[in-house]
Amino acid sequence: MTAAEENGAAGADEIVPDTKDWTWVIQRRCPDCGFEAGAVAGATIPTLLRGFAARWVEVLRRADVARRPARGVWSPLEYACHVRDVCRVFRERAHLMLTEDEPTFANWDQDAAAVAARYGEQEPVTVAGELREAADAAAQVFAGVSGDQWSRRGVRSNGSTFTVETLGQYFLHDLAHHLWDVRG
Repeated sequence: MTAAEENGAAGADEIVPDTKDWTWVIQRRCPDCGFEAGAVAGATIPTLLRGFAARWVEVLRRADVARRPARGVWSPLEYACHVRDVCRVFRERAHLMLTEDEPTFANWDQDAAAVAARYGEQEPVTVAGELREAADAAAQVFAGVSGDQWSRRGVRSNGSTFTVETLGQYFLHDLAHHLWDVRG
């Protein structure tokens, strides 16, 4: 039996991929986590992002951080690894939007990333540092945005269009929602 199995972690193949389109969270409050992404002003994104990252660092201190709460549900550690990688992906997307005209973002398969990086086997202390660093790097990109830059556009591989501001709002919802998932 592997350490992950001893900690109650199910195999990665037991996670059902999330194929929902969550872009609706920009228009209305999330009924699950309660976060209202569309009400977030662009200039507040860096502060909120750093605040969520700090809460994630606290989650990663839990003794049972690698334990899955149920079959088919990521552990808090796996969610934290996902959030770290989301910070990296959205930092790059925001940077592209600020330096290129209407870039199309490469597809990112979050489930494949989780399996390839073996999220459930990573060290919580290392993940905490990496998450804080990734969130800070993303916050710095958003902190450098001003004026008309908030309206610059980018396109996700499925055709969803974002402005820098709505990309930041969507991004923040991901962090808030996953904190709700782990009761953080």
